[in-house]
Amino acid sequence: MKRLSAEVLRMFGDMQRDRLDLHVMFESSRNEPEGRAQVLDAVDDLVREGYLQSAGGDFYSLTDKGKDALAVRESEKPQAR
Repeated sequence: MKRLSAEVLRMFGDMQRDRLDLHVMFESSRNEPEGRAQVLDAVDDLVREGYLQSAGGDFYSLTDKGKDALAVRESEKPQAR
C-alpha cells in the first residue's frame, strides 16, 4: 500500500470513525491543490483495492477489509507501559 493511502486509512482509526468526509481527509494535505489531488488519488486507490467504499456525496466508509487492515495496524503498535 502506498504511504499516502496508508495515512488516509489511518485517519479513520485515529478519528475512531467508520465514515469520513473527503474534506476532512483534505486537511491532511493542508488543503493545498496538489495535496488535495494526492489525497483523491489515495482515496481512489483505497476504493479500488477494497479498503473504502463511497458512502454518497463526499463521504467514504471503511469496508470490512479496511476495518481488518486497521485492526492489524493497531495490534502492531508498540504498547505503552
